[in-house]
Amino acid sequence: MDSRGQDGQRAGDRRVVWTVVGTGIGPLLLAATREGLVNVVFHATGPVLDRALERLASRLGTEPERAPGSPLLAEAVTQVRTYFEGARHDFDLPLDWSLISGFNRRVLRELASSVPYGSVVGYGDLAGRVGQRGAAQAVGAAMGANPLPVVVPCHRVVESDGGIGGFGGGLDAKRTLLALEGVLPEPLF
Repeated sequence: MDSRGQDGQRAGDRRVVWTVVGTGIGPLLLAATREGLVNVVFHATGPVLDRALERLASRLGTEPERAPGSPLLAEAVTQVRTYFEGARHDFDLPLDWSLISGFNRRVLRELASSVPYGSVVGYGDLAGRVGQRGAAQAVGAAMGANPLPVVVPCHRVVESDGGIGGFGGGLDAKRTLLALEGVLPEPLF
């Protein structure tokens, strides 16, 4: 019996490669499959990195391989670096959405396609864009479940009253990203 998953690959055929990239908000884990970038994780050192790799292995059914020079990661590494240098405003990468589904995937795809660099959207507004007016809290949960932060820009989702809202990478990281994009002034210290 042929045991193929949703992506048409046999169990065990899926390869996951990863590396860590230094950025203006700390080290980011970038992980990719043949389909594209599958995961970005903040604070990717020590126990955080170990837990992220264990989660990937569990969720994707294969042990991630450290492969900083892999062609599967090369473009993602380049684009992340140029983004943090201020030379890139849009990510143009194949994405593997297999770590997220349903409402959360719809919300994140809408965010990625409709909220450009240098702009923000409210949680409630984003809920309305996916036909779920009044689902601001669910949008917040989708942002917290985002397996591809920075690349799928959950940092651009803010509170309607002007607050910046939460962020998996920490509020300092969110402020730094919004300042990089010109939405907030650069911190004085």
